[in-house]
Amino acid sequence: MTTPDPGGPRADALAPAGPPPVRRLRRTERREQILDAATRAFARAGYAATGLDDVAAEAGLTRAMLYRHFESKADLYRAVLDRACLRLAEATGADDFDGDAIPALLRAAAADPDGFRLLFRHAAREPDFRDLTDSITTASREVAHRNLARAIPAGPWLDWAANLIPTLTVEAVIAWLDAGRPDPEAAASRVDQAVRGVIAAARPH
Repeated sequence: MTTPDPGGPRADALAPAGPPPVRRLRRTERREQILDAATRAFARAGYAATGLDDVAAEAGLTRAMLYRHFESKADLYRAVLDRACLRLAEATGADDFDGDAIPALLRAAAADPDGFRLLFRHAAREPDFRDLTDSITTASREVAHRNLARAIPAGPWLDWAANLIPTLTVEAVIAWLDAGRPDPEAAASRVDQAVRGVIAAARPH
């Protein structure tokens, strides 16, 4: 009868390795980790095409762990959108179209590009979440109308500009993100030129 070689390989070393242990985080930290992963996953394919398994894989967690923080995929998606909206509001701040409005919007988009795309590209196409994007659009138009009234006489062309400029600005920022964020130092002035073109077109000739 032979005895095991004490210098030989250990049985536990030969056993297949299991999944790495999930590092314990505080509840708020874990929630933020899940929101970060969900933002990336939803931004890639949208709400309908992204399952909780996709989010769990992105976060390196189990699906069961997601349910400890969110009741459903819809609950998680709403939390992602709410956080993106809050970050945008904190970054852009005031209701005036001053010299920092467009630079602040670009900085917010660059800091959270996936969240920005979710708010203004994906969520706008999801009927169950249109209420959030519609509220942002309505508020943006009201701010635009109030500020543009200083430069454009009341009437249909003021309404036209107030409806167009928020959409134009957001689409310009998304196109800038999609193009790889070229010339970040000059990007705000380029978007501002487009906005000024609309204002000039709306003024009486």
